[in-house]
This record gives sequence, C-alpha cells and structure tokens, in this order.
Amino acid sequence: MEKAASDADPSRQRNGFVGALYGEFTDTLDDRVRYSVSLTESALTIQKISALPGRTKVVFNLSDCVGCRAHRGPDSADVGAYFTAYFYPFKRRWMSAGMTRQRVEQCFRVALVQDPLVNLQEAERWARAIRDASVLQAPRREGVVYTELQRPCRTMILVNPHSGRGQALQLFTGHIQGMLTEASVPYTLVITEHQNHARELVKKADLSQWDALVIMSGDGLFYEVINGLMEREDWQEAIQTPLGILPGGSGNALAASVHHYSQSPPAWNEELLLSCGFMLCKGLVCSLDLVSIHLASRQRLFSFLSLAWGFVADVDIESEKYRHVGAIRFLMGTLVRLASLRVYQGRLAYLPPKDAPKKAKASTKVNCSNTPQQGSLCSSLSCSLVPNTSPKQSQKCSNLNSNTITNSSNQAVTKNRPEMQSDAGTDALVDSLLPGLDQPIPEGWTVVKEQDFVLVLAVYQSHLAEDLWAAPSAMGNDGLIHLIYVTAGISRPALLRLFLAMEKGTHLECGCPHLVYQKVRALRLEPISAQGMITVDGEMVEYGPIQAQIQPGLARLISG
Repeated sequence: MEKAASDADPSRQRNGFVGALYGEFTDTLDDRVRYSVSLTESALTIQKISALPGRTKVVFNLSDCVGCRAHRGPDSADVGAYFTAYFYPFKRRWMSAGMTRQRVEQCFRVALVQDPLVNLQEAERWARAIRDASVLQAPRREGVVYTELQRPCRTMILVNPHSGRGQALQLFTGHIQGMLTEASVPYTLVITEHQNHARELVKKADLSQWDALVIMSGDGLFYEVINGLMEREDWQEAIQTPLGILPGGSGNALAASVHHYSQSPPAWNEELLLSCGFMLCKGLVCSLDLVSIHLASRQRLFSFLSLAWGFVADVDIESEKYRHVGAIRFLMGTLVRLASLRVYQGRLAYLPPKDAPKKAKASTKVNCSNTPQQGSLCSSLSCSLVPNTSPKQSQKCSNLNSNTITNSSNQAVTKNRPEMQSDAGTDALVDSLLPGLDQPIPEGWTVVKEQDFVLVLAVYQSHLAEDLWAAPSAMGNDGLIHLIYVTAGISRPALLRLFLAMEKGTHLECGCPHLVYQKVRALRLEPISAQGMITVDGEMVEYGPIQAQIQPGLARLISG
C-alpha cells in the first residue's frame, strides 16, 4: 500500500515538494561540499551534508528575505544553474552594541543532470518558491491593517542630489540600487533639478504608469510630492498612490518614524537607509494621516510631519547654513539659538479629542459668556462642528478606487474618512473642524492662558529628526496631532536638557513645569510678536495666523 503524500518524510524527498520543498545542492565554489536545503512556509533551512555527527543547521526567516533569483554561471561550459536568495536579518553590530539589519546572500548550484536547461528550470522553481513564500512572510505589526504593493511594482524614485550633504545619489547607487535588483523591483530614477521640481512633476504625471512613488531625500521633497498630489484635479485617486521614503537628507524625520513604527532597534545613517530600503522591498502599505493647514493669505497646505513656531522653527531655518555638515547642523543651530533665547507672544487654541479628559493645568476652557471678537481666540456657539465618521480605507494597490473604502474586522483603531463636499462638480476636501481664520474659535476648544512661548510644536510622526523622538506615542495614522509647547520662564540649561532627553523620547517625563503636551484634532496659532518664523514640515511659510486639522488616513505609506 502506498504511503499518503501528507505522511511522507520531507527529509527523504530529493528535489521534490511534499509539505516542504527539499533539495540537495553543491557549494558554488567547491562541488565536493554539499548542502541539504528545505523550504517551509516561514523559513529556509540549510545543513551541510557531512559524515560527522552534529551537523550545523542554519535557519533563515523568510520575513527577512527580499528576493531570490535563478541564473546561469559565468562559465558557459558549466552545465549547472544557480539560485541566490537575499536576506537582511538582524545581527549584532561589529565593534558596537545593538542590532541592525545586515545583508546575507545564500547561493546554491543545481547540477541534477547534464542538461543545462533542466538545471535552470529547477533553479527557477526554487527561486520562485522562495520569492512567493517570502512575500507572505513580510513582518507585520499587530493591529495594523496593511495592503500589498502590486508585483512587479512599477516604481518612480525621486532623488534630490543636493539634499543633506549632497550624497543622496551616491547613497542610492551604493545601497538601494542593489536591493531593488535583488527584490526584482523595476524602477525609474528621476533626479530633481530645482525646488518644487517634484511638486510640478507629480502634479502633471500620468500616475497610471506607476504603482508607487518613492522619495530619496530629506523631508522637504516628500512635502513637495504630497502637495503636488493634492493639487491635482484627481487628487482623491492621486493621493492614494503608495508613497515610500528613503533617507537622504539632514533630518530624515519621516524615515526615522517609519523605522520606529516597524518596532526595529534604533538605527541611524546607512543603517536607517538599509531599514527603509528593506521595507520598500517587502512592499507593505498602511494609511498615513495628513494635516490640512490654512494660512492668513487663504493658501492651503498639506503636511505630513510638523508645524512649528518659535525655537524649533528658528533652529530649522537658521541651521540651513550648516547643511554641509549633515544632521549635526541641528545641534549647532540649537546651541546658537540657546545663546540668545527668544520669547514669542501669541495666542494658541486647540480642539481636544472627543474622549480626552478635561485638564485644568496649563490651559483652560474658553468662557462662553465672553463677547466674541473677530479673529480673537474666544468661543462662539454659532460655529458648528461636523465630525468625520467614515471608516478607514483599506484598498489593494492593484485595485485602487478612491470612492471605495472597506472596513477590516482586525482593525485596532477605526479611522475617519476625509469629508468631501461637491463644488461645481468637483469633490473638495472639507476641514469641518475649522472655522474661517477671521472667525472666533468654536465651542469645545481649549484656549491656552499663557501668551509668552519659547516654542510651539505640532507633530504627527514619532520623530522630528533621526535623533529626536519628539512624540513617543505617535503612530503616523492615529488620527491625532501631538501638540507640544514650552512657555516663557524656562532656563537655557532646562531647555537644553529637554532636547537631550528628546533623543531617547523621555522629555515628557522630565516634570518640567514649562513643558505642556496635549493630543489634539485641530489647532489655531496667532503670533503677536512682529517677527518670527513658522515652518511646515521644515519649510518656512507665511508668518501670521495659522490653523490646522488632522485628516486621518488620507494618504498611503510604504511602512513596516
């Protein structure tokens, strides 16, 4: 009686698939060295075949695999074929503490018969099986709803050659180009030539040719791309294009945040680039909150990172002169600004989340009995709020439909769909939480008593730079703006201690009486000081009254 296939012992199946794929292959350099190789749903296991007991077994997790390819050898007389798998597992750093992803290549020679074509077909079978299994094993965070990039994913990569220390293009060719080849990701490289080049390009591009847009630069180029997409007539569909980030600038806040969200050990510089490149190759996509920002001139911007006024904005802009030194420019700018610390006068108000507890410390509710003044920060019952209530989007990249949003049963947090209104036949994004800038603050907002500030920072990612963990609880798609402000009276040493603590994300635990942190859905800031700077995603914008609200899950980000 024949033994059922499900009962077969995979270790006895040579070059066959019975519950697991098993084969015996030779070393690429020495035919006398043989390996047994087995592939399961989650791992590739390699053992050196030896007559000696205690054979060493090496197991590679397929969640660390970016691709596998089959190929012929360099010698045309060689009848054998080869398959090479590429892994980026976490390994201990050399000469330093901690873990980081490091490249490991595993190559095997297939020489079952004297027919080169048969050997190549067997190598291709193994390469295809490893690729397919590795796609299913992409590392996922619990409670996060993902979609997957279409494969093969047609990718446009925008590189700013002048970002950071001017090394973005060299970093791409030295680290990322090879990874994309290993992962069989076809791409077109676009070198930006001037400011707003990327904004103009994505505003006019035929996005049906691309499955993803990837930015290799600092945060400024990502800001251009976001606003270019939102300026299109078909913005609803355009903003659904999956976006990727590869760090090539000075701050690299979004890249550091994406790395942090993947729950990976801390990484900087080339290690951070390798981590983001790995996530790009794995191709998981999740939602990304954007913030809609209104300026006094009625210009509307979209932000993915931060809004800053005071100390942080000053350091960001004034440190541009030190750009050639890389990320250390922010430390130099901080020290310079600390030497002549400024205080800024202004009015600040914000809308807490619906379920937020009322807090009296450092802020107070507006007195509704006050007579509202135009443009002042006081409450008015005449300004109604229409909350967003639609569920979070969850579309497949390969089946994109801007009018279809589906809910998922394993979704940890329900996100709101941006509210639209019809305007002359065109859908426009509504900021239903915001009155006009010339209108009084609505009921339910909180107005800050203190009018003298050292800084006001609204951030919606976890990091403000590679080494600044500004909002430890932020997740990039939590539907919240994380508002941090420091009031006047703080000493220079105390402020410096806060920024040093921010490197480890412990600044909110310092007990500083001048530091206030709130989670909000919308805010308004009205500077009173005649001079100052306001930045959005690190870019200087018009100085004057400004207000913003979160638009949950509006964009899509390639992330871990």
